[in-house]
Amino acid sequence: MSKILINGGKKLNGAVRLQGAKNSVLPILAATVLIRGESVIHNCPSLSDVEAALKILRHLGAEVTRQNDSIVVNSSNLSGFTIPDELMREMRSSIVFLGAIAARMQKAVLSSPGGCELGPRPIDLHLESLSELGLHITEEGGKLNCSAENGLTGSNIHLSFPSVGATENIILAAVTAMGTTVIHGAAREPEISDLADFLNRAGANVQGAGSDTIVISGVIKLHPTEHTVIPDRIEAATYLAATAATGGKITLLGAIPAHITPVMKALETSGCEIRVNNREVSLIAPVSLKRVPVIRTLPHPGFPTDAGSPLMAMLTVAEGSSMFVENIFENRFRIVDELKRFGAKIYTNGRVAVIEGVKKLTGATVECTDLRGGAALVIAALVAQGETQIDKIFHLDRGYERLTENLTGLGALIERC
Repeated sequence: MSKILINGGKKLNGAVRLQGAKNSVLPILAATVLIRGESVIHNCPSLSDVEAALKILRHLGAEVTRQNDSIVVNSSNLSGFTIPDELMREMRSSIVFLGAIAARMQKAVLSSPGGCELGPRPIDLHLESLSELGLHITEEGGKLNCSAENGLTGSNIHLSFPSVGATENIILAAVTAMGTTVIHGAAREPEISDLADFLNRAGANVQGAGSDTIVISGVIKLHPTEHTVIPDRIEAATYLAATAATGGKITLLGAIPAHITPVMKALETSGCEIRVNNREVSLIAPVSLKRVPVIRTLPHPGFPTDAGSPLMAMLTVAEGSSMFVENIFENRFRIVDELKRFGAKIYTNGRVAVIEGVKKLTGATVECTDLRGGAALVIAALVAQGETQIDKIFHLDRGYERLTENLTGLGALIERC
């Protein structure tokens, strides 16, 4: 099994071009199910989650080809409406295909995530919302059996929480539904706007994406189109945090500064100098990082939960104590025990973590617990004195393309083996 070896203590310096946003590519690939023709999507990173989405499309009967960072999907002859258990388990966000499959095929059969019975869990919002559009959903033997024999119909949907995935699923189901759908309390993330832009290019009528009220006027059909995916704001946050932790300088190429404003504010509080020039964001780290009194993760436009772990790793070597309040995921702090192996001082109580900065970290053998936690371990290892071995790096492959190559280009001593 692959691992990463890092000899820490080197300042990162240089420039990195950002990959396409993982959290945009996946719902856009799901959206190609709705198009009877060829969709061309540019700036698609080579990630295990993306490959899992392509497997799902092929399983459904779509023709899929990749050329460099462009993916061509032809769903003209789509015939499948099921996603088997092994593919559902391979990518957690595979549930986003439900709305598109149901809209195109008027039925869908998916393994229920985790194989457990329906109960309080994140997909409840998806299922309740799609039911309001006329999708009949039952669960039997660990499978979700969904049908809409007479098609889907627009509705007024009120989300109790601005779930990104639920918002995407509703949009995908509603764009070809009969009538108008209004989503109240919609997620406002940039990835939602990117999905809407793709669909509108294909002839959909989605208005208000990026706000908490989205109006979808159903159309009869969508037509083939071409689209370029936005840059990955969490990858941007990761490289900025890594550079700040090592005391270096970096320029992110192809960034959209407005997408990472909360992260840049936190970095400025820590003493970093941030410079913005159109689609470039540069960071110059201070001699010593300062504490960031409180970071609260919130739905967009608040501080993104996915950026929490990388900045937590950065703040382990800041002067003074910093606090994280996690308002999105209950298990975001699973990485804390691994960071402590470096000598980090972190104290947790429920959804609150207090990081007491230390003067140095020491290399250790650690393992990724999740995607963004894995990024935090890489950052800690880049700072630590001595060698670090990071295991279970398949988590990192879900969200970071060319991570070791990019870090090597910035001056890190890092090797994948």
